[in-house]
Amino acid sequence: MKFFIDTANLDQIKEAQALGVLDGVTTNPSLMAKEGITGKNNILKHYVDICNLVDGDVSAEVIATDYEGMIREGEELADLHEQIVVKLPMTKEGVMATKYFADRGIKTNVTLVFSAGQALLAAKAGATYVSPFIGRLDDVSTDGLALIEEIRAIYDNYEYETQILAASVRHTMHIVNCAKIGADVMTGPLSAIAGLLKHPLTDIGLAQFLADYKKGNE
Repeated sequence: MKFFIDTANLDQIKEAQALGVLDGVTTNPSLMAKEGITGKNNILKHYVDICNLVDGDVSAEVIATDYEGMIREGEELADLHEQIVVKLPMTKEGVMATKYFADRGIKTNVTLVFSAGQALLAAKAGATYVSPFIGRLDDVSTDGLALIEEIRAIYDNYEYETQILAASVRHTMHIVNCAKIGADVMTGPLSAIAGLLKHPLTDIGLAQFLADYKKGNE
């Protein structure tokens, strides 16, 4: 399973990259605003800065909601860097734009997916990634992981090449369970990725090894 980090914070991206497990980055307008990145030119430059930090795909989201606007913005984003993946909303216009870009060999990530039917449409249109938001489903008392399982079954039935990118990942068990049920990619905060390192028995065992070594080598 690929590990993407969901942030626009360059320091966090660097930290995840240094860990040696990072495969890509996802961003959105909210994450850009959180880092104080505003204005079109600054946002575009920030995408390039992110691409220069990592080796994998970097999802950059369009702001337009109309088809023509999505095409215009998506082409501009794709021209920024070869690692850019055009992120499109799960709407009628977004699906149409996904098909447009797929036909031209431009990678896409269809976002804000909350049902298996939406994921099926994205795959039919040729999306590179589809992003079901499991954390947001959990927030409204719906099983987000069950959606990943449904999409996995559908994609396997018909051998769709679209990758399931589990989004809105909140914690370590989201990551582990997504891996169990076959998500191709997960994207989440640095805290969730780093949380996989932790186990109390690891800490206890290491402390014991060091203590025993010290006793025998003083």
